[in-house]
Amino acid sequence: MKKILITGANSYIGTSFEKYMQQYADEYQVDTIDMIDGSWREKSFSRYDIVYHVAGIAHSDNGKISKEKEKLYYSVNTDLTIEAAKKAKADGVKQFIFMSSAIVYGNSAPLGKEKIITKDTPVSPANCYGDSKVQAENGILPLIDDTFKVVILRPPMIYGKGSKGNYPTLVKFAKKMSLFPYVKNQRSMLYIENLMEFVRLMIVNEESGIFFPQNKEYSNTSEMVKMIGATHGKKVRLVKGFTWVLKILSLFTGLVNKAFGNLVYEDKISEYKQEYRKFTLTDSIEATEK
Repeated sequence: MKKILITGANSYIGTSFEKYMQQYADEYQVDTIDMIDGSWREKSFSRYDIVYHVAGIAHSDNGKISKEKEKLYYSVNTDLTIEAAKKAKADGVKQFIFMSSAIVYGNSAPLGKEKIITKDTPVSPANCYGDSKVQAENGILPLIDDTFKVVILRPPMIYGKGSKGNYPTLVKFAKKMSLFPYVKNQRSMLYIENLMEFVRLMIVNEESGIFFPQNKEYSNTSEMVKMIGATHGKKVRLVKGFTWVLKILSLFTGLVNKAFGNLVYEDKISEYKQEYRKFTLTDSIEATEK
């Protein structure tokens, strides 16, 4: 039986993974440790085969942030990650899995512009949140050797039941609006259970390296609002001709490009030797909303 330690209590991804792995209870033991008070430093990781590091501060700022908040991003997302990875290696853990993010490539492209990320696209963080993830990656990749594997995951927007971020905002629009602007855009997204299966396969196959999991299909923001509405018995009509209005609004707020901008991973960099994408986009929305 493989033993897995989730570092970071009460996180959406951590609790989702613990729940997901209950169906494999005869193969895996999953424990969680809180990283907030520092007591974790006194506990040995030696009884675990894998550390899944999900502790971190998510990006929730839409403008200039304070020096204190910037310092916190680096303290938690960078320094804590590197310290946890070094401890895992010193204690004899075989694999360390780190939740990075597509944010390491910067913001979404503005309305009307493409942004396609390939395996060769260089990281280009647009803020301290993205840079804190890049610096964490740079700090743990050199730890890889024959006995210690490091998996870095750079997922796009993750969504599912109980998720935070942009998805709940789309749900609010779908429930309240009968008309919604149609904007032609594409976004990579990742349903939480598709991610959980991917993480499981990383463990099964004892992987090491950088990976780019995403759903099979790209998402369109307007179509998603329509699909979400349909699961609640609400018909949302998409209206064309509002793109120019949104372009003007985007000059005053970054929220427009965050919702309607373009950012996708090239299909082939997200393929894996085993299928992890058990849910289609439609299935995932139905599972999330029902």
